[in-house]
Amino acid sequence: MERIRLGNTVFEGRNNAYLIPGDRPTLVDVGVATDSVRQDVRDGLAAVGYEVSDLDALVLTHWHADHTGLAGELQAESGAEVYVHEADAGIVARDDDAIAEERDIRERRFDEWRIPEGPREEVTSFLDGHDDMYGNSVDVTPVEDGDRIAAGDGELEVVHLPGHAAGLSAFAFDGDEGREAFVGDVILPKYTPNVGGADLRVDRPLETYLDSLAQVADLDFARAWPGHRDAIDDPAGRARVIAEHHRERTERVLSVLDE
Repeated sequence: MERIRLGNTVFEGRNNAYLIPGDRPTLVDVGVATDSVRQDVRDGLAAVGYEVSDLDALVLTHWHADHTGLAGELQAESGAEVYVHEADAGIVARDDDAIAEERDIRERRFDEWRIPEGPREEVTSFLDGHDDMYGNSVDVTPVEDGDRIAAGDGELEVVHLPGHAAGLSAFAFDGDEGREAFVGDVILPKYTPNVGGADLRVDRPLETYLDSLAQVADLDFARAWPGHRDAIDDPAGRARVIAEHHRERTERVLSVLDE
């Protein structure tokens, strides 16, 4: 497996894509649809003797543009099959109804939270102003928890871990030291993933995310390969640290409310 470092000047910093070589060359996550990232993908593939046309599968951890933006054009060039969890499939496919539903939910949430007009317009303008970062439409193959996808010379198992996004999924595989996983933004090594604001379709997002962290801890992967920064050598421990962070922060909020 080869990690390809991708630039990202729009969202939260550099992304990772992962090439799984073998009989069915597979790319896990593809980066945002900008010229510089297009070149990063091509350069990263070329460095290990591959071209876009060699790809047979694209596996996407969730719908956010910094993970999916180039999927449409990479698929058009390579003919690769594109896999993403069914909860995110409509948005990745750029389906009008799915996109409209996401925006309707966003507006309802903003109403519920009583966000003032100025900040509301600023956030909406940023989100809607970066539609081009999602790239071209994609012919998507939806997957669900427990499905298996042929990749490289082996297979990936879908592990649905919602919270940061409704369809966020890890993809588990047999590594050199045991069971490993590509985890997208489920856990990150240096900071905590955005929960609550990253996908407003998720009901009770913190509770949902904590359930996913508990699942990561129970699965006890030997190593996790995140969407940003370096590999995590103790995924279960990192999941517990993030869960404790949220517990401490919730207690501080409750303490302030009691004053």
